[in-house]
Amino acid sequence: MSAELISILVLVVVFVIATTRSINMGALAFAAAFGVGGLVAGLDADGIFAGFPGDLFVVLVGVTYLFAIARANGTTDWLVHAAIRLVRGRIALIPWVMFAITGALTAIGAVSPAAVAIVAPIALSFAARYGISPLLMGAMVVHGAQGGGFSPISIYGSIVNGIVERENLPGSELTLFLGSLVANLVIAGIVFVLFGGLKLSGRRGEPEQKEQGQRGGSRLTPAISATLAALVALVVAVLGFDLDAGLSSLTLAVVLSAVWPDTSRKAVGEIAWPTVLLICGVLTYVGVMEEMGTIDYAGHAVGDIGIPLLAAVLLCYIGAIVSAFASSVGIMGALIPLAVPFLAQGEIGAIGMITALAISATVVDVSPFSTNGALVLAAAPDVDRERFFRQLMVYGGIVVAVVPAAVWLVLVVPGFG
Repeated sequence: MSAELISILVLVVVFVIATTRSINMGALAFAAAFGVGGLVAGLDADGIFAGFPGDLFVVLVGVTYLFAIARANGTTDWLVHAAIRLVRGRIALIPWVMFAITGALTAIGAVSPAAVAIVAPIALSFAARYGISPLLMGAMVVHGAQGGGFSPISIYGSIVNGIVERENLPGSELTLFLGSLVANLVIAGIVFVLFGGLKLSGRRGEPEQKEQGQRGGSRLTPAISATLAALVALVVAVLGFDLDAGLSSLTLAVVLSAVWPDTSRKAVGEIAWPTVLLICGVLTYVGVMEEMGTIDYAGHAVGDIGIPLLAAVLLCYIGAIVSAFASSVGIMGALIPLAVPFLAQGEIGAIGMITALAISATVVDVSPFSTNGALVLAAAPDVDRERFFRQLMVYGGIVVAVVPAAVWLVLVVPGFG
């Protein structure tokens, strides 16, 4: 049996054990990375840890630390009131507002995880306050981010359009952008209907005066004012100066803790450490698989099939499955060149194929193992995290199973481009 197949089978075993024995999947994945990386791939410790997502670790810790402080000093309550006033108390509009905000942020150039890191904690605090499904709210935030993610001036759009130009393939920036936007809008609409969005249509936020009397939620204190300034500073740092979202949020959290230690003391304990362990462990193992060449092995095997339409749908599925555990941009960068040989035959439209690959590789970022899904999982307050993790995993699995085939049918089979 090849080393690549062994690494895939071990990953399946990790999933099965974690599901049936209620063991943190990240801890199992670290052990698997040590075993497979050392015994099968011959990697030393440095090679194994090369896949450790240090940037994601800092993002998860920094963002959850900052928003734990915001919850402790009442800032998230204040933001919830502001959102209620913005939509005149209509609760059903809030998920769509969050979709639009994250979509606008990515469309103007924010990295998708940075936009989700900014919006998700606020959105999920609102969901907890008004009994909205956290899966609904989290999915709306992530799909919003991906909906705007392929505008011509966005990070994803620029990368994919650059790859297309480098490979001398036909391209359409507008088709790429609108294809992703429409796909994510459709999915968001389905999620809204299936997870209780219609039931919110008759509900309104509590009157502001009543809330003020019960919780003081609309009263600005120095700590709330400073925290709001910190959140604005986070947005400016990430979008305006392209600074790292994790390091920026961690620095701001430390400053707030130094000034108001009493309200911030418990915040460190509220960092989502089990989620950090889970995500970092799984991604470290995926890094070992990439180091072993498992991803390239699967991609080349598909590319050699010789039936263009079948190869196209399989590449879409590979993009979706791998991206659910790894970098969406990295997967697109690998898969689009793999598609060049059969695109050159003229039987598959390049524009439709590239758009389908881009959608397949990014729409699955609702997976709890992706950066965006992990941020949603970590940001949700007052939830059973194991249950929420399973919900995200099942939802992510459904997206992986359905969306690649759907976009292949709509964009590739008709031969667009």
